Amino acid sequence: MNPEKLAKLQAQGRTGSKGTPRRVIKKVHRAVAQDDRKLQGALEKLALTNMPYVEEVNMFKEEGTILHFRAPKVHSSVTSNTYAVYGRGEEKEMTELVPGILNQLGPDSLASLRRLAQSYQESAAAQAGASPEDDDDEVPALVESFEEATIEETA
Repeated sequence: MNPEKLAKLQAQGRTGSKGTPRRVIKKVHRAVAQDDRKLQGALEKLALTNMPYVEEVNMFKEEGTILHFRAPKVHSSVTSNTYAVYGRGEEKEMTELVPGILNQLGPDSLASLRRLAQSYQESAAAQAGASPEDDDDEVPALVESFEEATIEETA
């Protein structure tokens, strides 16, 4: 094929032959609504009802992290003790949510909170004990006049 002719065709910006549109328009299909309908159908089969006015859901993990849902959609069946929580969940550390979740903590979570507080106190004590000694060695002695010190260095 002729390179000049090929360069001319590329400069036109067409993807096909003469008469085709210059640009291909990509349509974005939103499958979220369809997935939501499927989820609603599955929840209806389980006889779960919507629980409105749920502001947040926190799920405590064994390693001390928390799965936090802000403004989730919650469906429940109280008779069969079944709950479905869906929405955008974030995995957070316990220290990020401590003031707001104290009333939600159970005995297992309180134990992990105690361990967390103990490790925090130990790290704070280690930093407080190590910093004055280390800082004294690194800071040079102060001189009364900076001009005299520079004169002494040059001499």
